[in-house]
Amino acid sequence: MGGSVFAARPAWLQPYVDVGARVEQRWLQGFALPDALNDSAEQAATGIRFVPQTDLPEGTAYEQHIGDTRRVPTRDNLHDFFNGLVWLQFPHTKRRLNQLQAEAIAANGVQAVRGPLRDALTVFDENGALLQAPDALWEALRARHWERLFGPLRPLWRDARLVLFGHALMEKLVLPRKPMVAHVYQAPAAIESIAELDAWLAQDVQPLLWASKPFTPL
Repeated sequence: MGGSVFAARPAWLQPYVDVGARVEQRWLQGFALPDALNDSAEQAATGIRFVPQTDLPEGTAYEQHIGDTRRVPTRDNLHDFFNGLVWLQFPHTKRRLNQLQAEAIAANGVQAVRGPLRDALTVFDENGALLQAPDALWEALRARHWERLFGPLRPLWRDARLVLFGHALMEKLVLPRKPMVAHVYQAPAAIESIAELDAWLAQDVQPLLWASKPFTPL
């Protein structure tokens, strides 16, 4: 890791700033990333342990290994750093996503092309975000009325909250570029805490709905 991602406490990394800064400090001190993640106070609630990537047996699917062992193979890189932080903050949702992936693999094996459900789960896991926003913003977003969304409706964004979930999305935002897209999913505006958001989302991830890839580009 080259330097601190969290030193400036970037707003787009909410709600990961506090736990991320602590894990990052340990990582920068020379601890292996799995150890830095396991040392965090939040790790006990996840029901999993972070382990080196070399613990993944050859020929075993990543999701199946997590489902069978409750151990998450983790490389010492920024991509897996953010994945670990999402596990710490959204443990119920991450377990649900992995459960559905593992069940699909057990039923159909690892195919050259993922089916609709596995594809949707992967898209959200890597590049998803939750958006809590007024209805007018959602209507414009779904209709892809970009000028209206960021023009006349711009003041409504003060009443919106975007919570990043995808760890690849967060990795890209470390060095952002213009043509970046998040796949956003509508979350109830009334939910305030991340723990409640995690519990709601874990229950909301249902195979029939998610196989339709119910996301909107932003």
